[in-house]
Amino acid sequence: MTTGTSQPPIDTGRPQSARVYDALLGGKDNYPVDQAVAQQLPVEAKIGAVQNRAFMNRATAWLAAEGIDQFLDIGTGIPTAPNLHQIAQEINPASRVVYCDNDPIVLRHAEALLVSSPEGATDYVPADVREPDVIVRAARKVLDFERPVALSMLGLLHFLPDDMDPRGIVRTLTGALAPGSYVVLSQGASDVNPERGRQGADEYDKGGIRLALRTRAEFAGFLDGLDVVRPGLVTAPEWFRSTPAPQTEHSGLYVAVARVP
Repeated sequence: MTTGTSQPPIDTGRPQSARVYDALLGGKDNYPVDQAVAQQLPVEAKIGAVQNRAFMNRATAWLAAEGIDQFLDIGTGIPTAPNLHQIAQEINPASRVVYCDNDPIVLRHAEALLVSSPEGATDYVPADVREPDVIVRAARKVLDFERPVALSMLGLLHFLPDDMDPRGIVRTLTGALAPGSYVVLSQGASDVNPERGRQGADEYDKGGIRLALRTRAEFAGFLDGLDVVRPGLVTAPEWFRSTPAPQTEHSGLYVAVARVP
């Protein structure tokens, strides 16, 4: 795996969403400023982080079993086993995976942990999701965009307020994908438990992190022009295909997998 870029400094004086997420998952690659935010978030935030990770596992395994062997994961976060490439390459060792994040601590851990199987490939693109053309251009070094690619943006959309044009970003990324590709998305809900949602947004805001929770209908807008696969746009625990149905549990996280026609 290569990055081809120098490592920027890590700012430990302000929280970062990837490190707060790591703290919510019980990881150790975070700092007191991140832990302070995580500790003040409602319990639903920790539940959502665990559910988001479990959904990634199920969706990636299903896509790999369906024959998808190329993956572009934007908003990777700090590596947490099993990582996406490990899931995909366990099913198809020749799978090729490109990770993308703009947090320097993610870059440092990616270089150490995201090691491919001999038959496949992994790479890491240090870039901002707000520059989708830059991401696609860099990812082309490893992925063949003339063939289907699975694009994952998990736990990311709710950190992209509308003034960042998240729908335009998703359109640009999906527009680069070949027919038969897939898009895997998750989004924190604003209409499941509004009071808890506002509490979470307030706590993130105190740390300088903007949180953009959305309604089910607003999340559906990201899927315009795509063919949503069953079970459709659902909460994270409700999405399953080749695995048994998870136990019924409350969730404030919407998810979907959609095919590029």
